[in-house]
Parts: sequence; C-alpha cells; structure tokens
Amino acid sequence: MTLGVEHFHESTPIVLVIDDCADVHRLLTARLCNEVMELVCETSAEVGLERAHQLEPTLILLDLDMPGIDGFEVLRRLKEEQSTSEIPVIVLSGLQSPNDKVTAFDLGAVDYITKPFDLMELRVRLRSALKMRRLIQMLAQRAQIDGLTGLWNRAHFDDRWTEETKRAARSSSPLSLAIFDLDNFKQVNDTYGHPAGDAVLQGVARLIQKIARQADIACRYGGEEFAVIMPDTTPEQALNLCERIRAALDETDWPGKPNRHITISAGVAGSEGPTTIGRDEWIVQADQNLYRSKSEGRNRASMTKVNGAGPRLAEAS
Repeated sequence: MTLGVEHFHESTPIVLVIDDCADVHRLLTARLCNEVMELVCETSAEVGLERAHQLEPTLILLDLDMPGIDGFEVLRRLKEEQSTSEIPVIVLSGLQSPNDKVTAFDLGAVDYITKPFDLMELRVRLRSALKMRRLIQMLAQRAQIDGLTGLWNRAHFDDRWTEETKRAARSSSPLSLAIFDLDNFKQVNDTYGHPAGDAVLQGVARLIQKIARQADIACRYGGEEFAVIMPDTTPEQALNLCERIRAALDETDWPGKPNRHITISAGVAGSEGPTTIGRDEWIVQADQNLYRSKSEGRNRASMTKVNGAGPRLAEAS
C-alpha cells in the first residue's frame, strides 16, 4: 500500500539561535535569508531553553560564553530533556580551547564552529546537519508506520498518546480516544483467505484516513484493531466521527466479493476539559466501551464521557 503524503510532509526547518550577541543575530539573519529555514534568535540562555521546548526546532546554533547560564549548561539541559534530546546542536563560539571542544562534543554537540566564522563554511555545515536530521526523522517515521496499512503503528500510538494526555492535562483542553475492532474478522480469513483479510484491513485503513481529520492520529492498534487519537475533540465530536466511519464501512461494497459485509465496533473515552483520569485509564475505558459495543450487537459505537466527577456513559448505534 502506498503511504499517504501526510506521513512525510516536510515543513520548513526551524533553526534556533541562542547567542547573547545581537550582531551575530543580525549577521545570520542577513546572510542566511536565502536558505530554506526559519531563523529564530534569542539572546538569553533561559529564554532560549524555553523556546527550545516550545518550538522543538530542527536544529540549534548555540554560543557557549553567555552571562548567567552558559552554553555548556544549556547543552546539558537540552540533552537531559526527552523532548529536546534529539535536536542537533551546533556550537558557534569564540572559545577555541581543545578542552572546550571536547566538553561540548561529550555533552552531545554535533559540530563546533569557532568565531569569527566563515559564512560559506557555516552555510554548508548547516545544510549538512539539516539534511542528516531530515534523513534521521524519515527513518524514525518509517519505523513507526505499519507496513500493511500505512497507518501509524502501535509504537507510535504509545508515544503520541503519552504526549497528548500530558498536553491535555497542562492545557485543560478536550481529548478523545477511539478504539475500533472489525466484527467477526476471523470469518473473513477463514472464508476468503488471509490475502482477502489483508485487503480488508487496507480498505478500512483508507476509510479511516479519509474520514479522520488532519489533526487526528490514526493508528493500527494491533491485529484487526485500530485506534484514533483526537486532540481538542469533545466526546460527542469523537462519537460522531466514529459513527461516520462505522456507517461508511457498513455501506461499503467490496470488489469481487458482493456477499461480503464488513462492519466495525468502536469504544470511545473522551474528556471535555480537566480530568484526573490517567493515561492507561483512558485506554481501559475505551476498551470497555468497545467490549460493550460488541456485547450489545456489534456494528455500533459506545462512549464514556470522562470528567472530574467520574465517567458517564453514552452510546450510538
């Protein structure tokens, strides 16, 4: 199956410059204006660290000799934090001691350029670092894509679900999770063979991708199960999306198999705002609702609304 372009959409690289010298910022902004990148400059190490966490830039240019927190400490903190540990850092510093260079590389810098620097050399090294970063990101993405369906795989689901529950907790924003399971899928494999079963999984994946919104994260959860993470989505909105997926699949005609009727059941757990429900409890709630949909006749969606007072049940058929 051809992977959707949304998996490999390349946005403009963001290069964060952390340097207390405003002249360096002006020089880089003027001389790198024709490069395909967005340059963000900060003169304060503290603010630079905050921006690194906010933006998660593609690459960081870092000075070492700064007042307050020096560049070594900035580099150390960047590499200690999971969200910034993989961002490549090029040191751009007037410190030329071999010990300083060794320390910077030991802390995780990918390159070291001394001031005053040659702009052509800096441009070439920037391009090389950005290219390497892009290749590494592409390889990491491919490792998190399900080979059969082209959706994100379970490993990616686990990572993104952790991120989204933390983000929703910080911002008190809505969040919903849906888990889908194909009804009586074993009969498809037993009756038509595993190639037909694979074709069904691919078709369902395409349908989910078509109906899910751009911000939704659609994954193959395992076997004939799928999961959709829906940031900034209320439980009612999530249930509505599940209903659209369920109804569309219910009406699908499968080429070459006119008598084959495929349906899907879904379980939803969602919050409209602040909640004390933990990451794993969300999954348990969605799974329990999926089981309820199965036990009450299949081809339906059931939902739990989670809030500070506890869960409330709702359903659609």
